[in-house]
Amino acid sequence: MRLIDRPEEVLLSPYLLISMRQLDAIQSILAKALRKARESNQGVRSLRIALGEIAEIDTASIQKKWDELSKGTPVERAPLHFRFIKAEVQCMACFEKYHPSDGKIHCPYCGSYGAKILSGEEFFLESIEFDDEQT
Repeated sequence: MRLIDRPEEVLLSPYLLISMRQLDAIQSILAKALRKARESNQGVRSLRIALGEIAEIDTASIQKKWDELSKGTPVERAPLHFRFIKAEVQCMACFEKYHPSDGKIHCPYCGSYGAKILSGEEFFLESIEFDDEQT
């Protein structure tokens, strides 16, 4: 059983699929990055994206869509750097917390399949590095 089934997928290429929700998230990140660049009146050197390990979108899909959407904007050449967030779930039967193995929710303590996702689904713009900042 998959963690979350999302049937509303959009074909990017024969191998890369993203959902409309994920597309909206990428567009939102782009809009925020452009707004911050405009407010700071500086060029964007790089962007850091937080991505949960069970977010059901991979970095290749994000990068491909980002390259397409950011073309011709001030963030077009700014690389994306990803910080991965480990998944943690809590069993709804025994209430133990655990890391889902192989992307499947199956409690190693009691064998139950029901769980609440505590972390690992994140997908957001964490920070922006501007051209004049020191590294």
